[in-house]
Amino acid sequence: MDPIRNPYAPGAGQRPPELAGRGEQLAHFDVVLERVARNRPERSLILTGLRGVGKTVLLNALRGQAVRARWGTGKLEARPDQTLRRPLGAALHMAVRELGHPDTDQLLGEIRAFIERDAKPGAKLAERWNPGIRVPATKGRADSGDIEIDLVELFTDLGGLASDMGVGVGVFIDEMQDLGPGDVSALCAACHEISQQRLPLIVIGAGLPHLPALLSASKSYSERLFSYQNIDRLDRDEADKALRVPAQDEDADWGADALDAMYEATGGYPYFIQAYGKAVWDVAAASPITADDVRMGTPEAESELAVGFFGSRFERATPAERDYLRAMADLGIDDAEVSSSEVAASLGRKPQSLSPARDALMKKGLIYSSERGKIAFTVPHFGRYLRSQP
Repeated sequence: MDPIRNPYAPGAGQRPPELAGRGEQLAHFDVVLERVARNRPERSLILTGLRGVGKTVLLNALRGQAVRARWGTGKLEARPDQTLRRPLGAALHMAVRELGHPDTDQLLGEIRAFIERDAKPGAKLAERWNPGIRVPATKGRADSGDIEIDLVELFTDLGGLASDMGVGVGVFIDEMQDLGPGDVSALCAACHEISQQRLPLIVIGAGLPHLPALLSASKSYSERLFSYQNIDRLDRDEADKALRVPAQDEDADWGADALDAMYEATGGYPYFIQAYGKAVWDVAAASPITADDVRMGTPEAESELAVGFFGSRFERATPAERDYLRAMADLGIDDAEVSSSEVAASLGRKPQSLSPARDALMKKGLIYSSERGKIAFTVPHFGRYLRSQP
């Protein structure tokens, strides 16, 4: 096959494999947009799932739906080393620009004031604000220094502007589990307030499987604020479609034996489907692609994943944390969750002595806890990768 026309290369094609099997989520969000546009009550949306299931791609697709509905939208990616004010302020600035209202100076001044409260005393101008908003910061609104008060005020005013225009606002947050506890609490409080006022502003977040637990721990009423959707790997039919549709766009196809081999190798995870699809396409000589082609392309795909997907994450762990990960891999069957006490026993340690390593791995997004005492990898096939390493 022509590698230049490889439909599985990152960014290639008009239908990324990660979107296969997500029709239910896309249709649901169309309903959300319509309900909000008609001033009907609607909850914000949280997408959860492991790494590699295509949450970010789906989040971008949902944002595209909102843009086509003429909503104002803004997106940010949460980081554990960054507070919420600056990235959220930039996202809201983008949403205001997309709304295109002729008189937004007051609101832009509020956004600027909201961001500048993040600056430490004596900070230089460049550290307080990046150029973009030309109006001066307002006083007395969204500038109290209490993130919860400020965010409630800012969301209320932005939602009010959108309501006056007959449209909505969508705030899209990726890696939402990396928000600090205070920022999560403020976000829940703001969503609660705009829900009470029935304003057309919703938050659409994406994060790891333990994100609902973080939200629940922050505010007792969070389960009423959000609609949770678990994004999982693709079933066999959708995985086959993710491979066949891009190939058919290039006048090629996959044989039944090749599809069997690909599902066994990828487990139906969209990121793996794209990685293996790219490698196999490059080695296949003709259509239909065969199981032999899959066997030939597998080493290249696994090599690329070992460096960019698995290895880069493993390198972030300290030696003690790597021992913890390897113990999890040895205990877990098909990367199933294991108990933290079993990990401690396998390492000959007391569970309490391993708490720092476990907590650090959770903060780094390498493992998560679905329930007390249980842990699992956030990365599919990570245990299999570790067991294959010397």
